[in-house]
Amino acid sequence: MLSVLIWLPIIAAIIIGFYPAKDVSASRIRLVSLIVTGVVLLWNIFILLKFDISNPGMQFTEYLPWNETLGLTYQLGVDGLSILMLVLNSFLTWIAIYSSSKDTERPRLFYSLILLVSGGVAGAFLSENLLLFFLFYELELIPFYLLISIWGGEKRAYAGMKFLIYTAISGALILATFLGMVWLTGSHSFAFDAVATQNISAGMQLVLLAGIVLGFGIKIPLIPFHTWLPDAYVEASTPIAILLGGVLAKLGTYGLLRFGLGMFPQTWHIIAPTLAIWGAISAIYGAVVAIAQKDIKRMVAYSSIGHMGYILLAAAAATPLALVGAVAQMFSHGIILAILFHLVGVIETKVGTRELDKLNGLMSPIRGLPLVSALLVLGGMASAGIPGLTGFIAEFISFQGSFSSFPISTILCVVASGLTAVYFVILLNRTCFGKLQNNLAYYPRVLWNEKVPALILASLIIFLGVQPVWLVRWSETTTTAMVAAIPTTEKTVIAEVALK
Repeated sequence: MLSVLIWLPIIAAIIIGFYPAKDVSASRIRLVSLIVTGVVLLWNIFILLKFDISNPGMQFTEYLPWNETLGLTYQLGVDGLSILMLVLNSFLTWIAIYSSSKDTERPRLFYSLILLVSGGVAGAFLSENLLLFFLFYELELIPFYLLISIWGGEKRAYAGMKFLIYTAISGALILATFLGMVWLTGSHSFAFDAVATQNISAGMQLVLLAGIVLGFGIKIPLIPFHTWLPDAYVEASTPIAILLGGVLAKLGTYGLLRFGLGMFPQTWHIIAPTLAIWGAISAIYGAVVAIAQKDIKRMVAYSSIGHMGYILLAAAAATPLALVGAVAQMFSHGIILAILFHLVGVIETKVGTRELDKLNGLMSPIRGLPLVSALLVLGGMASAGIPGLTGFIAEFISFQGSFSSFPISTILCVVASGLTAVYFVILLNRTCFGKLQNNLAYYPRVLWNEKVPALILASLIIFLGVQPVWLVRWSETTTTAMVAAIPTTEKTVIAEVALK
């Protein structure tokens, strides 16, 4: 059942890439890719509806021996930590393909790479074997590099190479840590349940945990490992920016929870205060730097750093409510960032610029882009955590669950959330309002197919804001079990450190 989510897009990518006929139109290849990702999304929804929210463990498991000498097995499963991430991956992949131009150059390579990324990310979220996770984790590296370097902006080669280097370092750290975990535990398998990290000394656990945090911290990314993010997000085309921010970054936060907190509960309390401070600093930094930006796409890119800080804070707090908030924030941030990047792409296409100093009056009902502007306002409000939208409930749960453990860091993140409203007010005031210059003619009309992705995302943002139970119910049991695995004495230490 779960293998379909991995191998259907990968097989489709191979077929599209090596199909013998060379005269297949770009629109037809795009249609086939949409159908494939649509089937994957529907299958994901079917699994979601069959998912037992009362079971904290892995469900729909699959097992196949592969290379027992290396300890590598094809072992898949899904729980409350990964189920929403799978839906997010397939949903945003469909959105990205739908958002792509029907006249994309080299379409066979373009859509093949996107489908490879989708299969690889799904495999990483589903893996129950450390080595299998790493293989899928690295599968997206070269496809994303090519997607940025070939179809990106003017500085695409620089941005792609920078992304490649940072992500390769991330993978090397993670692999080294996984190998250390298996070697130190004396396990003959890389399966999650076979690696008993509690048998490792506290000092070595801390070293391995540091490797996990640094490796996935680069992918998230957290400062000072964030410098690849603005270049990659800005230079990438709109569909690829959606996947980078909406899906790829979530591999980092997922890995931190799954392998950091999940596999080192005994030593998590030692680094938790540092992580909380790190999250608060990232949140403040991302918001302040976003305020200073003149390029609206770069502003949205820096906003992502701030929101990742909220997730790190919630992970550090490690309370049941905070972890539910972290998972909710991961999903909410993905769809909010997707709508913002899509709308920025539409504005750039119709107006010809992303510069705040040159944009004005887009809300004009006759000559401007009124629907795009209205949806941009909605996306900005969701990102700023306005009540009634999904961003609010995710942030509120994260902050409420974290305050008892780290009150100062939580307050700083609340301040960062307020600064988010500041830079989005700046963005919306300069782009949407005011009068269009008289020397400007009518902007090109926004086509229906350009509106659909934003309308779907906006509907989901509103629905989950009004009915948050559909956002939080899937992860409650699993995250509660993760917290229960932390020894009581260590929970007390976290609270005492926070109160000092």
